[in-house]
Amino acid sequence: MTSSPLPVLRLLPKTKPQAIRRGYPWVYANEVVTDRRTRGLAPGTIAVLEDAERKPMALVAVNPTSKIIGRVLDGPDAAAPDRAWFAKRLRKALSLRERLFSKPFYRLVHAEADGLPGVIIDRFGDTAVIQPNAAWADVLLTDLAAALAEVTGVTTILKNAGGRGRSLEGLDDVDAVLLGEAPTSPVPVEMNGATYMADLMGGQKTGLFFDQRPNHAFAASLAKDARVLDVFSHVGGFGLAALAGGAVSARCVDGSEAALNLAIQGAEQMQANDRLSTTKGDAFDVLTELGEASERFELVVCDPPAFAPSHKAREAGLRAYERVARLSAPLVAEDGYLVLCSCSHAADLSAFTGACLRGIGRAGRRAQLIHTGQAGPDHPLMPQLAESGYLKVLFFRL
Repeated sequence: MTSSPLPVLRLLPKTKPQAIRRGYPWVYANEVVTDRRTRGLAPGTIAVLEDAERKPMALVAVNPTSKIIGRVLDGPDAAAPDRAWFAKRLRKALSLRERLFSKPFYRLVHAEADGLPGVIIDRFGDTAVIQPNAAWADVLLTDLAAALAEVTGVTTILKNAGGRGRSLEGLDDVDAVLLGEAPTSPVPVEMNGATYMADLMGGQKTGLFFDQRPNHAFAASLAKDARVLDVFSHVGGFGLAALAGGAVSARCVDGSEAALNLAIQGAEQMQANDRLSTTKGDAFDVLTELGEASERFELVVCDPPAFAPSHKAREAGLRAYERVARLSAPLVAEDGYLVLCSCSHAADLSAFTGACLRGIGRAGRRAQLIHTGQAGPDHPLMPQLAESGYLKVLFFRL
């Protein structure tokens, strides 16, 4: 056994190492020896994980202030990450996206599934937005950004510090420009025949949700000659796709006026603004008002934020999803379609489906489940990490 100059993180005797050996990427604080030396490691320190018998298992990034004290980066004999290490991972990630997409608009890195734990990178042509949601990535951000520019040729790199994971890791919420100049206007992104306007500096997350791309496409296939209601629409994700698919009208509902303005700009780019209307307001209030007015649509989509972002919030979140289904089902015309989405990893597909069916049933409607969607292939699943399968999209015919 060769000795490593790196510090050591050691599993407790009661902790079974099989999960890590089978590919599980996280080590929890209650699974390791947390002596004074371990607690004294700076967040982002690279260490070697050993089992209780002191056998090296993996190269890990350590954050003693987080419940996830170790994130698996590589094999136990690997050197600490540097620019070349990042470049190798990024090339592997890029090769998949270039096979999937003809234009450079996609999620380039999807955290653990792409071998970069806690790291999100979305690409918008010559601009990339990094969310370093783990301490180790924050510490090594200069090398990561340099490798990203080298591998992809992007000329602008932005740091987005708005991810929920950063607060859990004890990191700041300060955005930054790492390369080039910050864009001064929204970036147009073409997907599924629609044009979306991505605000990379002031929008939600990295500016656009690429994960719904295949579900936008399936919804668009149902939209020809339909009146469409897109609730929690953000920048018009489903609504603009439906217009591209031949909808006679689309109404986008969101609480953010800035997001709705981006939806209008997207429709203008598509020369479809005469078929788009927007409503700013609380989604539940708007759904209630539309129901009281006996409004009907051939396609209704509800894509809310994560109502169950943690296991503690799971039951309240499922009740909220049931309420969305109950309020939206009456708005669907006979033989029309209802699309219900969840991005809550704490509510699995079975629980989410049950909540939706309870809501539809309480609304006095009967449903056929015709399609179940998930995140697109630029958001690959890590099979060992259930949390990576967060997005669930149910397409019902009522």
